[in-house]
Amino acid sequence: MTDIQVLAAPARMLLSGNEAVARGVWEAGVRVAASYPGTPATEMLEQLARYPDLYAEWSVNEKVALEVAIGASMAGSRSFCAMKHVGLNVASDALMTLTLTGSAGGMLIAVADDVGLSSSQNEQDSRSWGRFAHLPVFEPADSQEAYEMTIAGYALSEQFQVPVLLRLTTRICHVKAMVSVGQRVPHPSSGFVKNPSRWVMTPGFAAARIPLMFEREEALRASAELSPLNFVVAGKDRRVGFIACGPAWMHVQEAFPDAPALKLGFSCPAPIEKIRAFSRTVEHLLVVEELEPLLENELRAAGIACHGKDFLPRSGELPPEVLRPAVARLRGEAPPESEVQRPALAAQVFPRPPTLCTACPHLGIYYTLAKLKNVTVAGDIGCYSLGAGHPWNALDAAICMGASIGMALGMDKGRAEVDKDRRILAVIGDSTFMHMGMQGLLDITYNRGNVTVLLLDNRTVGMTGGQDNPGSGRDLHGNPAPKVDFVKLCEALGVKPERIRKVDPYQLPELARALREETRIAEPSVIITDRPCVLIDDYRKQPAFRVEPDQCTGCGLCIDVGCPAISEQRREKLLRPSGKEVLMQFAAIESAACTGCGICLQVCAPKAIVVAAAAQTINFVKR
Repeated sequence: MTDIQVLAAPARMLLSGNEAVARGVWEAGVRVAASYPGTPATEMLEQLARYPDLYAEWSVNEKVALEVAIGASMAGSRSFCAMKHVGLNVASDALMTLTLTGSAGGMLIAVADDVGLSSSQNEQDSRSWGRFAHLPVFEPADSQEAYEMTIAGYALSEQFQVPVLLRLTTRICHVKAMVSVGQRVPHPSSGFVKNPSRWVMTPGFAAARIPLMFEREEALRASAELSPLNFVVAGKDRRVGFIACGPAWMHVQEAFPDAPALKLGFSCPAPIEKIRAFSRTVEHLLVVEELEPLLENELRAAGIACHGKDFLPRSGELPPEVLRPAVARLRGEAPPESEVQRPALAAQVFPRPPTLCTACPHLGIYYTLAKLKNVTVAGDIGCYSLGAGHPWNALDAAICMGASIGMALGMDKGRAEVDKDRRILAVIGDSTFMHMGMQGLLDITYNRGNVTVLLLDNRTVGMTGGQDNPGSGRDLHGNPAPKVDFVKLCEALGVKPERIRKVDPYQLPELARALREETRIAEPSVIITDRPCVLIDDYRKQPAFRVEPDQCTGCGLCIDVGCPAISEQRREKLLRPSGKEVLMQFAAIESAACTGCGICLQVCAPKAIVVAAAAQTINFVKR
């Protein structure tokens, strides 16, 4: 799918950081790009798919994506790989050997840190991988720098034969700004050069490359000392000088425009001598970095006096309202009055917890799970993680992508005597299952675990925006692709055919019966739910419903479904058959939001839910 406007290359474009990186990758002549969707990194590959002259793919996980990029680099082509911070953990096995082989064709690894945990299970500082793997790290502060550093990263990568980490954060990935862009410069592939001592990392060959890795790191440090990506902005107020990188640089400039500041765009290896010289020009040196005190610790180890996390928080972003009170404390001053009042005002905001979409096929699943007794449910990462919240409270654990099945096996094997009769259930989505869950199911069958796996197939990567995967039957460009048969796959992983059931999650009796029967059988079993995500083209909307208030008893069972289209409404006076007027709650359905899935209809005992277009009750028809 090609966007003509994107290809027209105007002098300036309004781009988010993710879009700017994609533009830079295309202009740099990259031939292969791979990723696994994950917020806030997803849009980089989605945008790249709109450009011609390169190959882009959704890989089944981040490790495979990095391996694809490594292979392309070995072949002498420029390559690109993108992922969110927890994805780099998945890819780290390949990364930690890549640091020894280095790259042939230019290679950039964009990693997006979710500072502030807007959509992640942890808050992680991926700059650590630069230190751990001895790789250079670039940190853009806005969309223009994201674009420029992407192109500069390929030049550095090929100069030193090393992959470059481009560390972004949510603030950079999703904020748009005007970006001056250019045109694509083709970069021919040099071809694969056979060299087992470099590309075959057996212990003997790997050991010989470790000294080369350290030599390269020293050369990179010398380059960082001279890099134009690291520069000083002069200031008159020398009481506090700042060192900052990434979006923290923008916050420093906003909060303290008159202070001297050293901007680090090429932040690892750190330009220690440049920083030392800068430190001599200010009274106090404050290192402003999100999240960990990596640079701060390096400077102290080098004998450079500085402040950092002794005044600044170790989690979350560092906007001006955080910086100003911290600097006031450093100066021995009272914090600005406006900053003291701000947290109290923020606390008054009405909480809006996330919830599943109207008619989401997971709604009936969690409504049913919430009613199961004596069951422990291990959850996973995806839309269905929301099952841990109100009104279902149906998940008991969730750690990382694909962990639910392995955790469930551990719960089974490690159960206490008091839990000997407790049933164990793992919940996992289709994309997550292919990402990292299949191995867990194989482990269960191999080790004879007593676990039921509930595999939620909604035919997309739902939580990151509806991307295709090997289970959807379409590739990144929407073209037909081989489609995984989950029944055959589970059978191939060792589950008996009679213990694999496919159910419609909108059919609550069928779903409840399958869960009840399979969790009672002391052997591995899989229940596959099969309904598309309501936000993708595969979903077919049905006639909407509404509630007849005079028929509603206020039992609240439809509310327990958790559908956002259903709410409680207060009716002041309700005349009962006894003649008594009572105050009660009754349900209401926002028909404009309802898509007619019929889950609420099945739980309504008084048949108060009717088709919105006609005041008549209907029976739910299996589709």
